[in-house]
Amino acid sequence: MTRRPSLRREKALLRDGGRFLAGCDEVGRGALAGPVSVGLVVVDAAARRVPTGLADSKLLTPARREALVPSIEKWCLDSAVGHASPDEIDTWGLTRALRLAGLRALASLEVLPDVVLLDGSFNWLRAMPAVILSDEPGLWEVSEVETVAEPPWPTVDVPPVVTEIKADLSCASVAAASILAKTTRDAMMADLSASHPHFGWQDNKGYASDHHREQLRRYGPCEHHRRSWRLGA
Repeated sequence: MTRRPSLRREKALLRDGGRFLAGCDEVGRGALAGPVSVGLVVVDAAARRVPTGLADSKLLTPARREALVPSIEKWCLDSAVGHASPDEIDTWGLTRALRLAGLRALASLEVLPDVVLLDGSFNWLRAMPAVILSDEPGLWEVSEVETVAEPPWPTVDVPPVVTEIKADLSCASVAAASILAKTTRDAMMADLSASHPHFGWQDNKGYASDHHREQLRRYGPCEHHRRSWRLGA
């Protein structure tokens, strides 16, 4: 039986003194084309009934995700989705692009959170030093000298961030954020598919389906592909 997300974790964090909490999740991290998108959903300690059927976006059909959007927007205090483009991913790297998308979402909120509950184990919303990839695969080294230029970060204060693995499965605000991010990004990819129909983005949403890779080999990448990715692999 699938566990239904609750507000238990959110309310425990808000008992430490904050008024507002934002659940945060990203989508599009592993796609070959399109943006990476970050969703935020703000709740407070008075939040009550979780929208019926709420679950991690990956466990829901597209139709069910779309049907949940009005309920989520009515239930939460505020919400936002931010994006970073393929060109920004290529220019700044995926981690900085995630932060850029997240800061854009934060900057567009009217209700600013006192704490962010972030799905996963790594806080990519924080400012990071320049990094270079070492010669040994899989290892990262901190550069002694700043060698990576910084993106034009939005001007917004980042509240304390709490990371939690699989928060999208157990925390209602994070599950809701995953749905808003997923439905928003899916709609963007469907719109982009109209001008590049051969890639099938209306179905694969820019991810590495067999059809998508076959069409990449046939036509080559377009301006919406992440050219720093191994697109032909």
